[in-house]
Amino acid sequence: MSLTLPILIGATLGLGIYALVRAVVPTRRSAVATVARIDAMRARGAAYESAHRAPDTTGSGRFGALRARVGARVAAFYVQQGWEQRSLRADLAVLDRGWEKFLATKVLLGVAGVFFGPFLFAVVWTMGFGRNPVIPVWLALMFGVLFFFLPDLEVRRDAQEKRRDLRRVIGAYLDLVSMSLAGGRGLPEALMAAAEVSDGWATQRIRNALADARITGVSQWQALGSLGEELGVEELKDLSASLALVADDGAKVRESLASRAETMRHRELAEIEGSAGEKSQSMLVAQLLLCAGFLVFLIFPAAMRVFQV
Repeated sequence: MSLTLPILIGATLGLGIYALVRAVVPTRRSAVATVARIDAMRARGAAYESAHRAPDTTGSGRFGALRARVGARVAAFYVQQGWEQRSLRADLAVLDRGWEKFLATKVLLGVAGVFFGPFLFAVVWTMGFGRNPVIPVWLALMFGVLFFFLPDLEVRRDAQEKRRDLRRVIGAYLDLVSMSLAGGRGLPEALMAAAEVSDGWATQRIRNALADARITGVSQWQALGSLGEELGVEELKDLSASLALVADDGAKVRESLASRAETMRHRELAEIEGSAGEKSQSMLVAQLLLCAGFLVFLIFPAAMRVFQV
């Protein structure tokens, strides 16, 4: 029993060192892995390359250069392994953040977590708690993994809130397009005119996608579908599919857009009502706990007298 724990620790450390060496040292890839890597790079296309080509001016100095090098190497490693991370890339696209910068943040936070675990153990050890030398190893691994995945949680939370705002804007945008069509405009002109009403970030993304569609020569509903694929918004992809079916009939386009906007409003109202119900339930639980504490405060002196008697 006394040898089991050192053997497990040695096996864990050996496995971690082996995985690190395999990740750092490039190995010869098979033909299947090479073809999968090429297909993954082709599938991403220009949607992600534009973000990579954009100059990064947020980082400066040695730390910015280190962050850029780490991000480039980790991104290259992801490409070599065929890890696309489409949902995470879509979240970053919604937040307008760079993929390489995000990966660098994850790695640097993971390294900081590895050093933070033993530091925390040293602080506790000086206070006289915990003399086992195995504890700092587990703390280093635990905090390293925890810090590595913290940016993922932050990005998914922020992207969820921003997608909610985007869906609200899309509902109003569809109403504006429907009114423009009723005023006699064609579908391409109505789509662009409705996107030029506001200067918010959501309408700017739609306006940029429509402007790129004019330059590249694709249809505007295809551009909306590509934007929905990039941002992970199903409403834009459904809108693209419906517009592709009824693009030649103005009356059907107006009816489709109006019904879709109404459906999105009903869904938004249902989500708001559900959120309000959850908040009211949480407030009710808090009030019940407060009343229970007040009752304990009132009953406690009498109960102590009874038990003392």
